[in-house]
Amino acid sequence: MTHKGRLKIINEIILPKIPAPRAELNKYAPRIISMQIPVDKIREVIGSGGKVINKIIADTGADININDDGKLYISTPDLEAADKAQKIINGIISDPEVGEEFDGVVTRLMDFGAFVEFLPGKEGLVHISKLAWNRVDKVEDVVHEGDKVRVKLIEIDSQGRLNLSIRDTQPKPEGFVEEEPRKREGRPNRERRGGFNPNNRRNDGGDDGERKGRRREF
Repeated sequence: MTHKGRLKIINEIILPKIPAPRAELNKYAPRIISMQIPVDKIREVIGSGGKVINKIIADTGADININDDGKLYISTPDLEAADKAQKIINGIISDPEVGEEFDGVVTRLMDFGAFVEFLPGKEGLVHISKLAWNRVDKVEDVVHEGDKVRVKLIEIDSQGRLNLSIRDTQPKPEGFVEEEPRKREGRPNRERRGGFNPNNRRNDGGDDGERKGRRREF
């Protein structure tokens, strides 16, 4: 009777008074997201001197810890911050494939093209010839630092450098003909430039001393 009576009290009195568990955690409740990353990608996620991981922490407000075996933990009470940090990390460890298109941001301009960050921690070069279908004389005529652009990965060279194109994300103009690469003017030969002449070589004994004391500056 004692056992039956206890069950009756629990089922009919106590349990009905206990509220059902919440469908979602309180937005301020701490969350921990764990993910496994390849061990050879740990260095990319951390960055030189912790530059990359510290930027993720600063941008999201999440705490991030990585074990030597590639186990990574994201801790934050903010679900959106946790999702953002996870998305950034997934972008860093991903291996983009030639032919894929991305939305990126122009990070810096050079005379020969523009560098674009198209995934977190991944930057590629858009050569000046790949900025537009028409001829471009100056990079800044087409893009500026901070511009958001659509790019296509067109090559990963033997050194792992990523080459991008903006023009290949756009329809090719009808009747477009690729321009021939501009030829570099030939260099004048040494004689016309007044170059080295073995008959003019000094032999006064001072050359050796000068060479020994010369310091190469970098």
